[in-house]
Amino acid sequence: MVIDQERTRVIHRDMHADLPIVERGEGIYLFDEDGNRYIDGSGGSSAVTAIGHGVPEVVDAITEQLSKIACSPTHAFSTRAVEECAQLIVEEFSPEGFGKVWFVSGGSEAVENAIKMAIQYHRDRGNGTRHMIIGRWGSYHGGSFATLAAGGNAARRAKYAPNLMHTEHIPACHAYRSQCNRNGSECDLSCAHQLEYVIKQVGADNVAAFVAEPVVGATLGASPASDGYFQTIREICDRYGVLFIADEVMSGFGRTGMKMGIDHWGVKPDLIATAKGISGGYTPLGAVITSPEIVGEVRQRGASFVIGHTASGNPLSCATGVAVMRYILDNNLIENARDTGAYFQQSLRQLMERHEIIGDVRGIGLLAGVELVADRATKTPFPVELRVSKQISLETQSRGLISYPLQGSADGVSGDHILYAPPLIITRGQVDDLVSVLDESLTAISPKLMAYVS
Repeated sequence: MVIDQERTRVIHRDMHADLPIVERGEGIYLFDEDGNRYIDGSGGSSAVTAIGHGVPEVVDAITEQLSKIACSPTHAFSTRAVEECAQLIVEEFSPEGFGKVWFVSGGSEAVENAIKMAIQYHRDRGNGTRHMIIGRWGSYHGGSFATLAAGGNAARRAKYAPNLMHTEHIPACHAYRSQCNRNGSECDLSCAHQLEYVIKQVGADNVAAFVAEPVVGATLGASPASDGYFQTIREICDRYGVLFIADEVMSGFGRTGMKMGIDHWGVKPDLIATAKGISGGYTPLGAVITSPEIVGEVRQRGASFVIGHTASGNPLSCATGVAVMRYILDNNLIENARDTGAYFQQSLRQLMERHEIIGDVRGIGLLAGVELVADRATKTPFPVELRVSKQISLETQSRGLISYPLQGSADGVSGDHILYAPPLIITRGQVDDLVSVLDESLTAISPKLMAYVS
């Protein structure tokens, strides 16, 4: 069965797409109502299904929590589930020095709450002028007004530009299409030093925080920062009293082959916003992780953070998070993301030898991006109206692979790429199957695409 967009009562993300109905999931696979099987190559939408579908331990944990209590008045009680979830995050996944967790329902809420906490931290310390957030072009931090403002996703910002709060942006650290070091063969970290320049321009006393994804996921297609980048960012933030918020919504909880994506740079941010993999897609859950010092600065003044939400600390979601995180640890999925992820990246790069439309393969661990170009030598993107990534995604889906198609990686508007973030349980054999389907799909569609631009 395929959903008719004229008759459905649902507002779907794509109101022009024919959507089959998915019936169940098992491991890395999804099955539709007609019995067709698909590799969950995007890991949901995306990087969500960290441990795969239908894991009995998680189902049991959800059932057990449901039999106790699914929702509690958080203004009056704590629960064992929320306390245990926070403890597990701090002790097993967070960088050293973190000690407090605030729970939300998803990534947009996590980043928005981290921004609020940063602003209130400064204000409660008597630095009320520190209100501004600096982000990066080519980033995505969520769909709320504050996160759209801090983010640099041109297409998502454009329709709401008059409503967004004032923020500043610096260029992304994007090796394939650097906006700072266009003539150099290696990154000279000038993109990082742009942060100091902007802080000076707007006045350090006006800046509350800088926010960045360690690995830029959706907007730039799994683009990791260069070596030394976040060390430089940390030094600049410290120099000017600016808090550093790491957006780990996609890259956290083992996705990149380390506990948190920022661990690859050996840097400690001030706040971490995370979601997606924390509960593996079984229930909505996100979190802001921070140090006891930041919380203490607010608490010692007799205040609390003004960030309450109805579902904050929901016991069912927190119990789910505990089960998912334990499964990641007990089954060595961080190590698998590192080792199988390296094999995955290598396998995708080998496709470049057979397909000229692949301009770049990038990523870390099991967060990988494939950028598609009309001319590899000049990095010329395909015309936007061709929707090349979408066309390829439809090809892979027809062959049993769910890809995540995106645009804008070249200049915010043009530039097609596909993001892959399969469950962390994926094996090398399953990676071979995924890459084989992508190979077949590119072979089938490449002649038609190149005919458009020849």
